[in-house]
Amino acid sequence: MPLLDQLAEFVVNHWYLFLALAVILGLLTHNILVGSKGSVDPMEATEMMNHRDAAVIDVRPAADYAKGHIINALNIPMNGFKNQMATLAKYKGKPIIVSCRSGSQSSMACTQLRKEGFEEVYNLRGGLMAWESASLPLTRKKR
Repeated sequence: MPLLDQLAEFVVNHWYLFLALAVILGLLTHNILVGSKGSVDPMEATEMMNHRDAAVIDVRPAADYAKGHIINALNIPMNGFKNQMATLAKYKGKPIIVSCRSGSQSSMACTQLRKEGFEEVYNLRGGLMAWESASLPLTRKKR
């Protein structure tokens, strides 16, 4: 049986696996093409904080935030993020860097902020794990 016939038979018999593969490949492609345009690494974030007065929003739960966060970061956990847009309105005219533990939840928060009309929103690529790997400081002081 030729290889192409075997592949066709596999796709027909296991269409759900093939569909899952297509979805995953699509999401990975989207992340590569679109996901990096609105993100900054820890050094770029530090530059923006120091020279452009960028606001830092930490979307981790309050307990994680209390264990250590970027200096002057505002804690707005993801579970109530959509309800806090009025609180963030004062930051609309300046750059906003959104952080979480690894960068995935903050990516969702960035999408929400862009939908609400915030123009200069950046995801901290790699989150606080990348921040700590770059030997940048964290604080436990509340803002």
